[in-house]
Amino acid sequence: MIYNTLGKTGLEVSRLGFGTMRLPTKTNNADINKEEASKMLTYAIENGVNIIDTAYPYHSEGLEGSGESERFLGEYFKENSYRDEIILQTKSPVWAVEKKSDFDMFLDEQLEKLQTDYIDIYMLHSLNVADWEKVRDLNVFDFLDDALSSGKVKHVGFSSHIEVDYVIEIIDEYPKWEVAMTQLNYLDEYYQSGVMGTNYLKQVNMGSMIMEPLRGGRLVNNIPDEVKELWDMAEVKRTPVEWALQYLWNRDDVDCVFSGMTTMDQVKDNIRIASTEDVISDYDKEIIREVARTYRTFLGNDCTRCGYCMPCPHGVDIINCLTEYNIAHMMRDPKASAMQYFSLIDDDSRADSCVQCEECIPFCTQMLNIPEELQKVYEYFGSEFDHF
Repeated sequence: MIYNTLGKTGLEVSRLGFGTMRLPTKTNNADINKEEASKMLTYAIENGVNIIDTAYPYHSEGLEGSGESERFLGEYFKENSYRDEIILQTKSPVWAVEKKSDFDMFLDEQLEKLQTDYIDIYMLHSLNVADWEKVRDLNVFDFLDDALSSGKVKHVGFSSHIEVDYVIEIIDEYPKWEVAMTQLNYLDEYYQSGVMGTNYLKQVNMGSMIMEPLRGGRLVNNIPDEVKELWDMAEVKRTPVEWALQYLWNRDDVDCVFSGMTTMDQVKDNIRIASTEDVISDYDKEIIREVARTYRTFLGNDCTRCGYCMPCPHGVDIINCLTEYNIAHMMRDPKASAMQYFSLIDDDSRADSCVQCEECIPFCTQMLNIPEELQKVYEYFGSEFDHF
């Protein structure tokens, strides 16, 4: 296994982290196959993985609520001696916080579920602009200060799916941030905070953690023939998983990449790749760029995110609705973006809230019939999350 220093934390972390959002299950998403998941974790730890990520809602029946992932990890660590060897990371469900005391309530509940006295890295989970403004007004900095001074939390950070300007704003408002988790893969260089976000994290010496390296598995499954032909042209032959992971590990602004692994084969394969130094040539980097350009030809519409259609008088988040639709369409599977569509866009801002007023049409630089496109988004994703 290869290790990196996680920014100003000084922690030496395996460059592959074990994400526990997609553990093997039996009857439903909340019914973790504990025997198989335990075997996978043990193999990962004994082969060099030293950081595990979870969160309050992981492995719940829906997108919110108290999930089973933390509880499973608490039981797992109670049965073995690995806890002190592992950097354990979990996240505060900021969307559910309504008053300042809720921060402590959730942290204490998570400590109990995890059966531990401390959490190595505690993050504010999936910050968006509205939740950030809410928790800031609820004095979240005081809570983080207290959590650190009490020893319940060793290091603090946040995860986000927002644009780089907001990520920088959040970082600059609190000097004790040490880590951040953002989404990046070779398709998402300029999506959300993208490469500009990881570059800024590097500049301020914050640990840079990456989520969705495989785009929920969509970069390695059902590969289009056009993409296969490009991979075949590379100087070094790599599997789709190797391309996706090594792309990130070839960057000097990425410290740790989390992969949500569902099978033992995935664990073994990811560890093999993480333990291999693989410098991508300039020629092969151009192949990666061409693969990304090819995927973009599969977009569902020509939206450029210019923003001239916003704000919608009826509150529809037109830009992000079309963006998540385009990404899912590009990957030829609604699951590619369904979770982000339903979790990052408010209920009354999704495509089904469009009332066909057509006020946005004259402002579209690409001459899209936006109400018609929003209807396509609604038909593609549906009106509720059932994509587990």
